[in-house]
Amino acid sequence: MTTAPTASQQIIDEVTSWPGVEAGPGDRGEFAFTLGRRQIGHLHGDHAAHFSFPKDVWAELKAQGRIVAHPVFPNAEGPAARRMEGQADVREVIALLRVNYDRAVARHGLPAQAGA
Repeated sequence: MTTAPTASQQIIDEVTSWPGVEAGPGDRGEFAFTLGRRQIGHLHGDHAAHFSFPKDVWAELKAQGRIVAHPVFPNAEGPAARRMEGQADVREVIALLRVNYDRAVARHGLPAQAGA
């Protein structure tokens, strides 16, 4: 009998398949996804994901109910969070990471080693 992958493992498997994305543990217990020197988001186990968006993107995502304010910066526009309680949340975390990935690639391109 096989067990289903955890929420974080599903996210890690998908996001690290994108060209140029690297992932690994951070300094504060998080598991971060980076594209070059830019972090596109990070996970806290299987229960939460954190991101940072430009204020206009943040406002749109918040209005859509896709994110909430980051718990450490509750009054700041930009830092964001998403709880993970089921498969719909896993898919949404992947989609939110993709928002940051696509923005970074459009603005800065892929890191040099990603194209090699």
